[in-house]
Amino acid sequence: MAVDTAAKRGQRGRKHAPRRTRTKQNGFFRRFWWVFVAVPLVGFLAVFAALFYVYARLELPVTPPPLQTTYVYDADGNVIATLHSTIDRTIIPLSDMPKTLRNAVIAVEDKGFYSHGGIDPVGILRAAWNDLVSHHVVQGGSTITQQLVKNVYAGHYITDPDTNVTTYVVPPRTFGQKLREALLAVKLEQTYSKDQILAKYLNTIYFGHGAYGVQAAAQTYWSKDAKDLTPLESATLAGAITNPGAFDPITNPADSQVRRNFALDRMVATGSLDAARAEQLKAKPVKTTPSAEQAQFPPKLGYFLDYTKRDLIAKYGEAKVFGGGLQVTTTLDQKLQQAAEQAVKTHLSTPGDPSAALVAIDPRTGGVLAMVGGNNFQKSEVNLATGDGGTGRQAGSAFKAFTLTAAMEARISLNSRWNGPSQITIPDPRCLTNGAPWQLSNASDSESGTFTLEQATEHSVNTVFAQVVTVVGPDAVVDVAHRMGIETPLQPVCSITLGTQEVTPLDMTDAYATLAARGWRHKATPLAQVTDATGGVLDSINTRGKQVLDTNDADLVTSALQTVVIGGTGTNARLFDRPVAGKTGTTQNYVDAWFCGYTPQLTTCVWVGYPQGQVSMTNIEGYPAVFGGTIPALIWHDFMTEALAGKPVLDFHQPSLQGYTAGPPTPPPAPAPSVSPTVKPPKPSPTETPSPSPSPSPSPSPSPSPSPSPSPSPSPSPSPTLSPTAAARPENRWLASFASLRW
Repeated sequence: MAVDTAAKRGQRGRKHAPRRTRTKQNGFFRRFWWVFVAVPLVGFLAVFAALFYVYARLELPVTPPPLQTTYVYDADGNVIATLHSTIDRTIIPLSDMPKTLRNAVIAVEDKGFYSHGGIDPVGILRAAWNDLVSHHVVQGGSTITQQLVKNVYAGHYITDPDTNVTTYVVPPRTFGQKLREALLAVKLEQTYSKDQILAKYLNTIYFGHGAYGVQAAAQTYWSKDAKDLTPLESATLAGAITNPGAFDPITNPADSQVRRNFALDRMVATGSLDAARAEQLKAKPVKTTPSAEQAQFPPKLGYFLDYTKRDLIAKYGEAKVFGGGLQVTTTLDQKLQQAAEQAVKTHLSTPGDPSAALVAIDPRTGGVLAMVGGNNFQKSEVNLATGDGGTGRQAGSAFKAFTLTAAMEARISLNSRWNGPSQITIPDPRCLTNGAPWQLSNASDSESGTFTLEQATEHSVNTVFAQVVTVVGPDAVVDVAHRMGIETPLQPVCSITLGTQEVTPLDMTDAYATLAARGWRHKATPLAQVTDATGGVLDSINTRGKQVLDTNDADLVTSALQTVVIGGTGTNARLFDRPVAGKTGTTQNYVDAWFCGYTPQLTTCVWVGYPQGQVSMTNIEGYPAVFGGTIPALIWHDFMTEALAGKPVLDFHQPSLQGYTAGPPTPPPAPAPSVSPTVKPPKPSPTETPSPSPSPSPSPSPSPSPSPSPSPSPSPSPSPTLSPTAAARPENRWLASFASLRW
């Protein structure tokens, strides 16, 4: 019994020994439990306090206005182009975004958008675990709010010093950066409502194909506004957000369809779309009706749009033009534009024909109503109307209008008599060429005799205008031309009167419009009104203008230029239902040919020539040689006939001759009363002397007499029954027109 008792005691002792160890361990935990609770709690509280401190001090960055596309409209309010850089975006309110689009985006990108406070903890933990396993960032758990933060607020903006265009740079995808974005997302939720955040997101996110925001995407893929998107199109856009390049419905329609169908399934799962309806939609292929490439202007309209773009950049800079969301209403009248293109096509329709430029301006405002700058903007961006991308062209005798205007300012009478020989030598020192006197000629011996200044204008007599420029001074001609609208540099040499310096059709039209406006200059512009993205008016067309010529001086020039059309070198431009004033111009060897003319309500200049320059225009459309009175005048006539159809007939103002008494230093003797006027009839058909090429030296060079231009019908002589200015009066213009005809 004693042994058994001892054994039992030993067994009890062995059984109770472990209990003493567990008691000691339990005692340690009982005594230090607070360490295992307090340390994590303190750590958590420290992290929370740190995050709260950072959050309290964190502010949403001030961001520049989002880049927006500039819209260009014609005079009737039709969109004719958009201008943007790498970002095509138009901001629209949430009310213009269909409910199906909002539901589709929320279903795909953030189904709990309206319930969370800016971040999705479960999504963040899932993304963090995947990042940890992969040892780099591979997945995002971003909410719509976080995506907006990443694309707008978390990064930084850089500005190009040359263009002043501001570009957003997305921040690096680090853990610390994602934590910062999460705090900014919470801050954003406290600053804006859910609808405001969703609107900002849908106006910002990239949808592929250069389109940022739902409005640009709708226009890019379906040529419609976002408010008109169908449920199928909405699902297509929602599906593209994850990877716009891979799911682009234009370039990758098959992949886009897979992603679109996923979006439809997600809409069913969130209860925003009926399952049966979703199955019907999923069976349909992806279809797009993309808009024209916005970086490529239309073949014909491109010249006017390029002119408009350059004018906008000059005024507002590239940053505002390509990212400021401007609303630009232009002066373009598309009916007149079509008439201009048709007039050119009618008279220059054969392959290999020269090109034409046409500019039409409203002289009362300076608004450019139509512009033809070449055959096809997509093939050549050289604008022959403005000279952009190329050079100007010599105006020939069309430049004589500025010498005539300078003569009126010098009070030279239109009735003053000038000797106009077939050849002349001008000894004036200002006209010397390499130390030799200036020599020039008319087209033929038949264009010689004694002319009044008005008759010399009517028949474009070079030898008379060579004398006139020495009386008024070439510097005065330069001054007048610049005041009236010629903006290219001009040299004050005597040959300027013959149009030997390069100008552009745009400048010539602007200058002639000053005559049509009776001395008031309205600077040519394609812009009727420009507003910013908020609707504030930045610019509007100036209808007042600036008076640069005396009204009567301008009216006298108009009176003389009417005779050019009634019976001179420009009869092909005559409009039988209304008075017209204008001037022809032809350069040496028929390289350039012009007609510039106007009525009180419309001014148009037409230039014809080869774009490469210095190519003679012979045997063109049945004409042995092209001069200003042929194809240019005919194009002008056809365009103006169409443009002025239905417009009221307006007469020019009758000028006063009082006070205009000056003339040549040594006028020719007056003929005897019984002798008929000494003006010899011009050679067959109203033509003009091709103006000589400019001299390599500042002074004009001698020019040989070019051979006369053939033409089938005789030219009218000045009517002896009417005074030089009376023929332009409304009550006499029909008589003068009839008397000038030769059958």
